[in-house]
Amino acid sequence: MAETAPRGRFITLEGGEGAGKSTQARRLASWLAERGIDCLQTREPGGSPGAEQIRALLVTGEPGRWDAATEALLMNAARRDHVVRTIRPALAAGRWVICDRFLDSTLVYQGYAGGVPAATLQALIAAAVDGTRPDLTLVLDLAPDRGLERAQGGKYGTETRFERKGEAFHAAVRDGFRRIAEQEPGRCAIVDAGQPEDAVAADIAAAVSERLGVPP
Repeated sequence: MAETAPRGRFITLEGGEGAGKSTQARRLASWLAERGIDCLQTREPGGSPGAEQIRALLVTGEPGRWDAATEALLMNAARRDHVVRTIRPALAAGRWVICDRFLDSTLVYQGYAGGVPAATLQALIAAAVDGTRPDLTLVLDLAPDRGLERAQGGKYGTETRFERKGEAFHAAVRDGFRRIAEQEPGRCAIVDAGQPEDAVAADIAAAVSERLGVPP
């Protein structure tokens, strides 16, 4: 009887705009590959063909295009497709999955900053992920003004809807991520994203080594 591959590990990167999640996700995937670990790198909203179509609705247009409750519904519709078609099959095949944003972004953007009740969001998330949750969440912490300055200097094209939601919104986003990390220290590790890129990558590697047993 053929042996099945052990389940892969699921790592998510979270944080506000311009925190460097995409860059650090790429660096983490390369670091793991150097240690013989096969990784799938993905993102939210998106990560599957259907979810990418929903992403276009969420990240473009005017900030007031959708209210927070509608965003939460769209986010979790995209998440369900992403989990079923991309994340879960990769984990079942023994691959590690590195995801730029996941369920914590919904709790923060639509909940802490958007005002949707936590119970509503938890119910939507539970239906979308059906038990698929991160083994480790890396929270890239950065002051909102620095993050927005970085983001506005990047090549984001038309995907600026959330960036334009205002200073108070982004302050609430940072606070929300920090609160989640404090509430779930076993799953979450806060990383100072204001450091140089190499230092951030080193801190992430150290956290992955410590939490998931990867050789340094």
